[in-house]
Amino acid sequence: MAAMGRASSGLAYPDRFYAAATYAGFSGSPNSSSVTSKFSNDGALLLYALYQQATVGPCTIPKPRAWSPVEQSKWTSWNGLGSMASIEAMRLFVKILEEEDPGWYSRVSNFTPDPIVDVEMNHNQKTELPTKNEVTLPETKIIPTENGNSVDKDVVVEGLGSVGVYDQWVAPTVSGPRPKPRYEHAAAVVDDKMYIFGGNHNGRYLNDLQTLDLRTWTWSKAEVKANSDVPATVTPCAGHSLIPWEGNKLISIAGHTKDPSEVVNVKAFDLQTHTWSTMKTYGKPPVSRGGQSATLVGSSLVIFGGQDGKRTLLNDLHILDFETMTWDEIDTIGDSPSPRSDHAAAVHAERYLLIFGGGTHATCFNDLHVLDLKTMEWSTPSQQGEIPSPRAGHAGVTVGESWFIVGGGDNKSGVSETVVLNMSTLSWSVVTTVEGRVPLASEGLSLVLSSYNGEDVLVSFGGYNGRYNNEVNLLKPSHKSTLQATRSGTPALDSGSGAQNATNGTRDVELDFEAGQEAKIREIGMDNNEPQSTEVNEVSEHFVTALKAEKEELESALSNEKSQSLQLKQELIEAESKNTDLYKELQSVRGQLAAEQSRCFKLEVDVAELRQKLQTVDTLQKELEILQRQKAASEEAFAKQRQTSGGVWGWLAGTPPPTEKS
Repeated sequence: MAAMGRASSGLAYPDRFYAAATYAGFSGSPNSSSVTSKFSNDGALLLYALYQQATVGPCTIPKPRAWSPVEQSKWTSWNGLGSMASIEAMRLFVKILEEEDPGWYSRVSNFTPDPIVDVEMNHNQKTELPTKNEVTLPETKIIPTENGNSVDKDVVVEGLGSVGVYDQWVAPTVSGPRPKPRYEHAAAVVDDKMYIFGGNHNGRYLNDLQTLDLRTWTWSKAEVKANSDVPATVTPCAGHSLIPWEGNKLISIAGHTKDPSEVVNVKAFDLQTHTWSTMKTYGKPPVSRGGQSATLVGSSLVIFGGQDGKRTLLNDLHILDFETMTWDEIDTIGDSPSPRSDHAAAVHAERYLLIFGGGTHATCFNDLHVLDLKTMEWSTPSQQGEIPSPRAGHAGVTVGESWFIVGGGDNKSGVSETVVLNMSTLSWSVVTTVEGRVPLASEGLSLVLSSYNGEDVLVSFGGYNGRYNNEVNLLKPSHKSTLQATRSGTPALDSGSGAQNATNGTRDVELDFEAGQEAKIREIGMDNNEPQSTEVNEVSEHFVTALKAEKEELESALSNEKSQSLQLKQELIEAESKNTDLYKELQSVRGQLAAEQSRCFKLEVDVAELRQKLQTVDTLQKELEILQRQKAASEEAFAKQRQTSGGVWGWLAGTPPPTEKS
C-alpha cells in the first residue's frame, strides 16, 4: 500500500514524475526491455527523450556517427526538445504515459521508486544522474458526503491540500470566515483566487465581494474603497455575470436589483485600487435583465436571453466590445432559441456559441442551440449520447473541447448528475452522480475552472436546493472524461482552438504551442528493426526543422499581435482623449446656446412690452384727437355766442342786446 500511495496520480511534481518514470521502466537498466515492451516504438522514443530532458536537461552530447539507428533516433528525439524546461518535460512525460497507459497509477504497486540512473546511450561512456529520494505517502482524509456516508479519498497535503482523485466531487477543508449562504451569485477566478459577488439570500439581494484563495483554501472578504464615481457599497444584485478582464479587473454586468434601471449597467472592480467604477458604454444598451448568459469571445462579450424587470422572458442577442465599450444589437437568422433565462452558454473554436437548457416560469428545457458567430445563423443540431434531463439554474465551464454542466433543477428537484458535452461531436456523457439533497444538486450555484500543478480543477460554490448553501466542492476531471469523446465520432462542428467563456481560465500562446509541439514530436519514428539509420535520421530532422519553423512563426505572430494590441490601445487612448475634448467643446457650445436662448427670450419680452406700449400710444392719440375736436367745437360755439351777445363787456355794462331788423 505504501508503493500505491507513492505513485498516486495525485502526487505533486517532481514526485509524480519519478513515480511514473519508475513504472515506465526507467529504473537504471541501460536498455530496459520493459520500456519497449509496454509501449509502441513512437511512445517509447518520446518517453525516453522527455525523461532525459527532465533529469539531465537539454541534449549536449554530440550527434552520434557510428552508433546504431536506435541510438541515432534517441539522440534526434532528445535534441529536438531544445531548451524545454525540466518541469514541462516532467508534465509532458506523465501526460504521454497516461495516454499510452491510462491505468498506470492503479498498477504502480508492482514498482518501487529506486534510485534512478540514466539510460546508457554509449556503451563506452556512462553518465550518472542525481538520485531521487523516496516519495512521501500522501495523507488520507475521510471526507463525509452530504447523505451521511463517508468515502476514503487520497488527498495530497500541500498547504491546506489539493484533491487527488478524478471524476469525483470532494469537499475541501476551508478556513476563514465563510460567506453568507446564497444562490444566483457570480464567480470568477483571477490569479488563483476565486471571487464571489452578490447573490440572493432569503429573498434579499447581496452586494458583498468575497475571496477564496485556491492555494490555501482560505476565505476572506475583499476590501472595497469608495471613489468619486461609485460609493464603497454598490447596488445589491442577483442573476448577474462576473467577467475577469485585463488581469486586474472584475466586470459585473446586468442582474436583478430592487429598483431596476431601464438598461443594463456595467460596473468594474479594480483589484489593485479596490474600488468600484461605472463603465461608460456607447451604442444602444440592452434592456435591464437578470438570468442571462454572458460569454466572452476574444474581446467581445455575447449576451443572450434572461428576464427583464417586468418578468418578461427574452431571447435577444447583444454584443459588448470591451475594446471600444460599444453595444451592438445583433439580428440573427434561423430558428433562435425560445425566450428563456437561467440557461448555460459556451463558445467553441472561437466561432460557435452553444446554448443549453434554461427555463420559463413553468417549463425547463434540455435543448441545445448553436449560433455561428460568423454568419449569425442559429441551428438546432442533433445531440448524441446520454442527453441530460431538462434543467435551469445550472452552471458550466469548458476544458478544451469538453463542456462540463453541473447542478440545476426542473422546478421539482435538483439535478444530481454532472455531465460533459464534447463540443466537436455533440456527444453527452455522465461524469459522476451525487446522492441526496446536496449543494451540487442545486439551482443558482457557481462553477469556475482553476488549475493546480498543471491539472484542471472545477470549483463549485453555493446554490439553493430547499436551503441556501455556502459550501465549496472540487472535481478534477480525468484524462478519460476530457479526451475520450474527442478520439471517436464524427465532428459535428469545425474543430479549432479551445472553448472559452466568462468563467473559464484561458490558455496562453506558449501552452498552445507546446500542445502542438507535443503532437508533432510523437510523429518522430523509431523502428528497432530498421537497418537504414540515414532514413530515420532524415525524417526526424525534418520534423525538428518543421517544429522550429512553426515555433518561429508562432513567436512572430505573437509579437505582431502584441504590437497590434499596443497600437490599438494607443489609438483607443487617443480616441478617448479626442472624445473628451469634443465633449468639452460640445458642453461649451451648449452653454453658449443656452445664453443665446436666454437673451432671445429677453428680447421677445421687450418686444412684447413695446408692442403693448405702442397700442397704448395709439389709444392716447385717438383720445387726443377727440379732445381736440371737442375743444374746437367748444371754441366755435363760444365765438358765436360772443358775437350775438355783444360780448361779455356789453352784457356787464347792461347794454341790451341788439334786435334784429325785420
